[in-house]
Amino acid sequence: MTYQVTARKWRPLVFNDVIGQSHVSNTLKNAIAQNRLAHAFIFSGTRGCGKTTTARILARVVNCLNPKEGEPCNECEICREIIDGRSLDIIEIDGASNRGVDEIRNLRESVRYAPTRGKRKVYIIDEVHMLTKEAFNALLKTLEEPPAHILFIFATTEIHKVPATILSRCQRYDFRRIGIDEIVGRLKFIAEKENITIDADSLLLIAKKGDGSMRDAQSIFDQVISFCGTTITIDKIADALNIADRELFFRLSDVIKRKEISAGLTLVNEIVQSGYDIKEFISETAEHFRNLLIAKTTNSTQLIEESEVHRKRYADNAEEFSLQDILRIIKVVTETESSIRYSPQPRFKLEVMVVQLAKMDPSVKIDELLSGIDELSRGVSEKKKLNSATSVTQSSSYSHKTQSDSPVVSSPPRTFENAKPRYSYSTSSQSTIQESEPDSSNGTNARTVSHADVEREWNVIVDVMRKKKISVGTILGETRPVEISAGILRIACQDEFHMSTLTRNKEILTDCINSILSARLRIEPVIQSEKMKDRFAVTPNHDDSTSGNPAKKETMEHHPLIQTLFKDFDAERVS
Repeated sequence: MTYQVTARKWRPLVFNDVIGQSHVSNTLKNAIAQNRLAHAFIFSGTRGCGKTTTARILARVVNCLNPKEGEPCNECEICREIIDGRSLDIIEIDGASNRGVDEIRNLRESVRYAPTRGKRKVYIIDEVHMLTKEAFNALLKTLEEPPAHILFIFATTEIHKVPATILSRCQRYDFRRIGIDEIVGRLKFIAEKENITIDADSLLLIAKKGDGSMRDAQSIFDQVISFCGTTITIDKIADALNIADRELFFRLSDVIKRKEISAGLTLVNEIVQSGYDIKEFISETAEHFRNLLIAKTTNSTQLIEESEVHRKRYADNAEEFSLQDILRIIKVVTETESSIRYSPQPRFKLEVMVVQLAKMDPSVKIDELLSGIDELSRGVSEKKKLNSATSVTQSSSYSHKTQSDSPVVSSPPRTFENAKPRYSYSTSSQSTIQESEPDSSNGTNARTVSHADVEREWNVIVDVMRKKKISVGTILGETRPVEISAGILRIACQDEFHMSTLTRNKEILTDCINSILSARLRIEPVIQSEKMKDRFAVTPNHDDSTSGNPAKKETMEHHPLIQTLFKDFDAERVS
């Protein structure tokens, strides 16, 4: 006998042998058993999933002389004629080459004649979506009310191109893609029958390359046999099909993890020199990181379509990447895969992708960043409260001791020059606040300050406030103190926005001012009025603003918080 390819030689002859389409096979077998078979069917699905094979089995079973449980016997004379392609009652039409209205008119004439030997005359039209609009319209009446001996079976890979008027006159069956395990099982069965020695990893690789199509997988199987002979190994398959070794993708993961740009470019050169298809390599790179994503999110490798050895490596490698990093890598790879289709220089695209991934910084979780900022703020606030409570306790203790052990002596008011502040401030970029010992020469830590004292130290207050909280310090630099009355320092603001900002941050602002002045003032932001303008000549403190002082502006932009906003939130400076 002449040689037949595997797809034809091992084509299923009964419904039970059709792989992966049990929902269709069982329905048709039940319809035959109950004598409820429709007059028109349309089978839709991807290539190589069994549409035409199922149509031929159905054509045999409706004409078989000895059907058994909804299956053809494949031994009677009529079954043999259909299998050999000699039956006049089974007409297979290629919709792509017989798509005109004239061919459909000839079909309408031929359906009038009864079958020559069988019970039913069956018309199988493959790729029916290729028919013209006029041809479909010419088929409508015959399709809806055919003679009793006629059975129509249509097959298509693009069901959306079939008019709704045709679909409404047929029973529709959707064929699904065949799973990898099912393809592996069928190929293993064929290999045993053909005396072919092949390992599990090789079968898995062929099934994956089949991409849900049994016919494609069987064609690849034939190609591999021609290259390897009767003993097939995974290495020989990779050479026969020019498939990139899985080890290359794990090396790429190491390059990204270690940020080795030079090693990444060397890997790209190796891929090009080996003759691998760059577009296919990028596609498989996306699948590689998809496997890492599955291993990371599910803590399992059951959904990874690889050998057990590679599954274990994926489980180990997934621990080296965070979930956010894997998602970012997949995004970059898929974008490169989309753009490389139209690129005249695919190698350049691959090199850029590898460099971009190797230079990618680790992801920072926003919630963790905000949580850290909140904890830092709470720590500073608690320290301030503790220092304030300690100051009050020391002051009360000292006052009680003075009243009980010594006569009351009126101390002269302390001037600003001889007052010793409770806190000293460093001028470094860290701007730490150091607590000083209380001044015991005077009976208390607080002192009476005047408006002139506040005016004299106002620039220092603004500068320290910027270092503690830049947003409040910037607003404070555009205000001026206007008066002190009954222990209340009133600060003139230009508008409601400035006043509300200072009001929300009154606590930290009060601590800052009292620490510098060694006083116990309360803060009251007010709106600047015309009277205040005339009396106090309140003007924005332009000399101390960041816009007029490049050194301070540069210091502010190097503040850790500002750097975090630029780096992780893509913030931009607005002048």
